[in-house]
Amino acid sequence: MTTTSDETTDSRALVLLTELGRDGVPRPTRTELDQGLAALYSRIAAGRVRRREIARWSLIGVVAVVSILMTLQIVSLSRSRWSTPEPRALAYQIEGGNVLEGGYLREFGHGGIKLVFDEGSRFVLTPGTRGRLRAVDQGGARVAIENGTASFEVTPSSDRRWFVEVGPFMVTVKGTVFTVSWDPSSERFELRLRRGRVEVNGPVSGGSLALRTGQRLVVSLAEGETLITEDESDEALGESAGVPPPPAAIASVPVDQSAGSSPSIAPALPTVVKVAGERRWAEELASGHWDRILESVERTGVEAALNGASSEDLFALADAARYRRRTDLARAALQAQRRRFPNSARALDAIFLLGRVEESGGGGMVRAVAWYDEYLARAPTGPYAAEALGRKMTVASQIGGSAQARPIAEEYLRRFPKGSYAGSARALLRVP
Repeated sequence: MTTTSDETTDSRALVLLTELGRDGVPRPTRTELDQGLAALYSRIAAGRVRRREIARWSLIGVVAVVSILMTLQIVSLSRSRWSTPEPRALAYQIEGGNVLEGGYLREFGHGGIKLVFDEGSRFVLTPGTRGRLRAVDQGGARVAIENGTASFEVTPSSDRRWFVEVGPFMVTVKGTVFTVSWDPSSERFELRLRRGRVEVNGPVSGGSLALRTGQRLVVSLAEGETLITEDESDEALGESAGVPPPPAAIASVPVDQSAGSSPSIAPALPTVVKVAGERRWAEELASGHWDRILESVERTGVEAALNGASSEDLFALADAARYRRRTDLARAALQAQRRRFPNSARALDAIFLLGRVEESGGGGMVRAVAWYDEYLARAPTGPYAAEALGRKMTVASQIGGSAQARPIAEEYLRRFPKGSYAGSARALLRVP
């Protein structure tokens, strides 16, 4: 390998520069070397200590996190094992019908409707009964019977409550077997308790009524009478027939129908279904609070109330006004129902009830017959058809005597041979 003269010159210059720098720096003493070495060892030791501290605290953090996770897991397992599970929402099947919009129960054929719940409870509506399934959730169910008869067998449970609205009455049950009926034309309520206990709220004196096994409650709003008797028939007692009957008790208490007083009713029951914007008059009616509805109308103003209330609340207002003998207000509420909701089922019901309003108002018998005729023409098989024809027969007898009522009686027996007015119709036909 050959080198140029320039490269040789650069190498010599570098050697000379290195020797000059080495000779210019004084050599360290033994003490300085020892101090430098000690400083180096100290730095190395400090680094090791820091690494050990970091490792120790990291281990502590990992242990803490693991402990927290294990504690949470143990707590979760304990809760799932020992806590009472929330009741699940009820499921049910319908036999003989279906549920329409708004919860209305529609019957197929003439065999009635049966609702069977997955936890064992059963509701049976007799043929022709008009009912509504208001709510079903994990807390129980709420059913309304607007006309007719229904039987209930409720499985006992501490987690669920069941409410049955029957006309203007509310029946609260837990584990009970009973039959209940409501006839809006005669304003008659009846409950037969086969087993268990129930509480009835509504237009009765003395607050809510608690009934026990084997008792029968009849309330006639038209006659202003409440009657509780011991019903010891096999049908009434059912499975509890082997239980010794309690001492007999009969109570007849007049129902205050004056417009200035309010029946003593237990506090309103909790709301199951909440609909924004509604005045909730339907619930007030179910709890027997008629005067609260009427007071609300007075505060709001009759016109504003009639134009702003929902279909359900208008119907509740009409009932409250009828029960309080506020004929003009009841008529106005029913007319508003027809005007504002002409295509609803309630509009047809309002036609029949307008006939009842004219009847109870006195002096309106001819107008009452006209309303019954209109209802029968528009709803010949409607839920109030039998009542409308029966009331028409009765009013016609009052207006023109038995001769005028006989053709209506014949029609009634032909269409409703087992109806509630069948006895009156046969009696009219026997009259010479």
